[in-house]
Amino acid sequence: MNAAVKEAPSPAPPPDVRALRNALGVYPTGVTIVTTRGVDGRSVGLTVNSFASLSLEPPLLLWSLSNRSPNLRAFRTASHFVVNVLAQEQDDLAMRFANPAIVDKFEGVALRDDALGRSHEVPLVGGAAAWFVCACRDAIETGDHTLFIGRVVAHESAAERPPLVFQGGRFTALR
Repeated sequence: MNAAVKEAPSPAPPPDVRALRNALGVYPTGVTIVTTRGVDGRSVGLTVNSFASLSLEPPLLLWSLSNRSPNLRAFRTASHFVVNVLAQEQDDLAMRFANPAIVDKFEGVALRDDALGRSHEVPLVGGAAAWFVCACRDAIETGDHTLFIGRVVAHESAAERPPLVFQGGRFTALR
């Protein structure tokens, strides 16, 4: 069996991008801030909702980043990154890290300072519902994004903190 999957030719025109985005928005996602350190030692982070578990053995997860992002180089050259799963009350942080006009997204943000992140020199967002420290395994350019795959090297969760959820163009809570 051939492992390569070929895309069938599409007789129909490509979907309207706005309509496609609206349809994808029906699906609720968790909200994360993915962080790393740049080669200059500067903390880098952005809001991401494309996070997913990939494998338990080995423990792998994935997320994607636009190829136009000014943060792409930092993540492509990083040895480690952290997926900080935001807690329900952290919507202000999600908006802060999604705003390209804010130069220092970490200014005034409470970071967690313990061995979980320190051993890999990656910033952990304080108060998050969960943290996944990952060694960068793959960065695959596909379409207009780069897919990052990380091997989980440390993790922790705060089960008492419900996660922040995004659906239909707005933040919402789990019921």
